Amino acid sequence: MRKLEIAAFNLESALIAQQNGADRIELCKNMEVGGLTPEADALALAKEQLFVPVYAMVRPRAGNFVYDEAELAQMLQTILAYKELGADGFVFGILTADNKIDVDRNKVLVAAAHPLPCTFHRAFDAVIEWRSGLEALIECGFKTVLTSGIARDVNSGIHNLKQMVAAAGNNIEIMPGGGVRAANLEQLMQATGARFFHSSAVLHGDTADSNEIQDMISILEA
Repeated sequence: MRKLEIAAFNLESALIAQQNGADRIELCKNMEVGGLTPEADALALAKEQLFVPVYAMVRPRAGNFVYDEAELAQMLQTILAYKELGADGFVFGILTADNKIDVDRNKVLVAAAHPLPCTFHRAFDAVIEWRSGLEALIECGFKTVLTSGIARDVNSGIHNLKQMVAAAGNNIEIMPGGGVRAANLEQLMQATGARFFHSSAVLHGDTADSNEIQDMISILEA
């Protein structure tokens, strides 16, 4: 069964996603920088009104994915607090200065999130060598990796995505994201073999488009 996760940058998008058949919400804010940690009250409101799983983005600032001790502590506190608010999972990613997976620091956050599942976000698309990166994510305990295939977008990374899905097997879910739309979803499905896809479904502004979500769901269920 194929599934769709919608990146929601506001509560309206999350509600539109649920109403039109999305399987999961990635709740964040600040679409213009690729998503940051949502406010606590936004998560609380979402959990009051949604029945589909809501994963919270944990990204304290824009820019790179190398974090100092204060930022790591902030991310840890966010995870602990948002567990209490009812988050169903978390989305984050920490790299070393030489663009490798920071295994030790990611493990700290995955352990804090336990037993909730964690997705490693598109920080993965900055790694130098994806095969060793994938092994590192499995070691850390991530359940999913959100990736455009080490490329600008999924269209450019489609060949790598196919290889990643094959390499991951049942050890971790490869979730293509970064330019996924109804217009290219069928090709991505056929070319990569992925089962879970990620899209903002935003065509204008910063709010998800209901028709776009319906079209993607129809393709996934065909």
